[in-house]
Formats: sequence, C-alpha cells, structure tokens
Amino acid sequence: MNGILIHQHGAPEELRYQTLTPPEPGPDEVVLQTLVTSVNFADIKMRRSLYRGRKPPFTPGFDGVGVVLSTGAQVTQLQPGQRVAAYATGGSYAEQYRAKEVVCYPLPDEVSNEDATGIGVMITAYNALHWAARWTPTETLLVHAGAGGVGSSAIQIARALGAKTIFATVGSDDKVSKCQLFGADHVFNYQAEEFAPAVMEATQGRGVDVILDTIGGSILEQGLQALATFGRLVTFGHSGGKPASISSQPLHRENRAVIGYSSGGYRKHRPHLLQETAKTVLSLMAEDKIHTQIGARFPLSQASEAHRWVESRQSVGKALLYPDALFPSS
Repeated sequence: MNGILIHQHGAPEELRYQTLTPPEPGPDEVVLQTLVTSVNFADIKMRRSLYRGRKPPFTPGFDGVGVVLSTGAQVTQLQPGQRVAAYATGGSYAEQYRAKEVVCYPLPDEVSNEDATGIGVMITAYNALHWAARWTPTETLLVHAGAGGVGSSAIQIARALGAKTIFATVGSDDKVSKCQLFGADHVFNYQAEEFAPAVMEATQGRGVDVILDTIGGSILEQGLQALATFGRLVTFGHSGGKPASISSQPLHRENRAVIGYSSGGYRKHRPHLLQETAKTVLSLMAEDKIHTQIGARFPLSQASEAHRWVESRQSVGKALLYPDALFPSS
C-alpha cells in the first residue's frame, strides 16, 4: 500500500509518499481501508518537531473515514465492510490504517464521508461547549478562530441547539463573511482591532457568558476582559504559540472560571465517554443541521501541498486527503 512517511522533522517536503507495509490489527483494533482523511494542525506540529512523543520515522494523521477490513480478536461491535469515522492509532495518511474499536464511530447512511471527516473537531467543539463550559442556549457565546475547523463546528452546533447570541473572532477580514455564514451574529478581526472592547460595547458592558479559546496567549488574556460575571472561558488549544499570563483576582471576585479541555486527554484516559458525543454530532449531521466545512481537497501524494495550504493561515475549513485512486476528478 502507499502512504506518507516522515523521516525527519522539518518543512512540508518531509512528507514522503512511498510504499508502506500494510498494518495488522492489535487485539482491540481494526484495520480500515481509507476513504478520506484530513489535515489537523496537530499533524503540522508533529511534522515540525517532537510532539506528543512521535519520533521519526512515522506516518502522521489523527483521524479519518474508512471501511473496516479486518478486526482483532477482542473486537465485538464492528464487522468487516462497516463504514466508520475513527481516531487513528498508527497514522491515517495511508491507504490503510489501524484504529482502536473504542474510538471508531459507525456512520449513518445519511452522513457523507466528507462530513464525517469532521468528527474529531465536532466532538471537541461539542464537549468544550457542554462538558467543559456547561453552556446553555440562553447564554451568549464567543468563539475564537471562528472560521477554523473547531470554531466553525462550535458555531454551527450552538446555532443548531438554539443559541441566543454568538460572537466570533477571525484572523483576517476575508474570513468575516465566512464566519457569518456559519451562524455567528457578530464577527471581529482580532488582528485589526482589540475584540474585548468591541464585545463589551455590543453587550452593553456585560460581557459574554462563555468563551471558547483555541489560540491562547494574549487572546486568552484579552478574553478575560470580555467575560461576564459567572462566565466560563474554556481553553483547549494554543495555536498562538505563546503561554498566557493571568491573575486569579478577576476570577474569584466575579465568579469567573478558566477551564481546560482536551479530546486527546479523553482518548487516552476515558475514550468510551466520547461515544455518546459522537452519536449526538452524527445525528445532527444526519439531520442536516451541521456540516464539516471543506476548504480544499488533495490526493494523498500531495500531502505536502495540503500542509502548505493549512500553514498559510488563509485556509477556511478542512483540508482533505484522498487516496490517489479515490481522489475526486472534479
């Protein structure tokens, strides 16, 4: 089979398309025939330098959609021929990959392969809203990086569940209209203006009840200035690359909270708990209420080009990777 192997950390050119040995399932695993996978920012971090312990040589890719080819001896709920979305064990940038049964999610017929590629960001967005923030539809919401994968998912989910008012930030003016199409009511370019004063003005000085922050650093610090009394800020990423520095005083005096969330932490320690969330978001997809935003499609052999596109920061939506034989011609 063919796939991508990273022999050393570095630029996108280190994504080498070559022949790989087909995987064999472990006792609690399945092997999937890849239908489509996608580029996550974690893949880029992993390619650039040591990340989550992944040392070269390795195949990147956290998730994908595929058909079950074979199952391990302890697998009881999945059968060959079943179509699933899954978190990969051995890297999904390949024509076949391994996944543990507990993080495989059977797909309803109504959910397309491309929509199903968003299962990871949809699970993260839903759990950040409900498990971490305990958000309710009557509360105001601010979503950072609203045109990105997690951000656009969070906006759609909140809107589908009856959100009252949704604020969002983006990194460029051309993403404002995109974010509005996802369902945001007010969108600010955080590169062009400080968003906290704009949010406070729009809320008559009250602030927002919940903030979802995947950027961190100064954006998180500024977010606390726009957080209402009894508000919750969920931090679940640091794409800005810098740590935040915050004081505890504005938290305890106004009953505010900063909460951490990681789907990766759940996959490692409590993976079975993600099954219910997966069913919920797949049901919303099947009902045509939320969709994965697709920005670009590439054959697997052009994975380096897909990484360049994502790193350009001009991307909106997910970059998909298809096995070359399955790449759509139009």
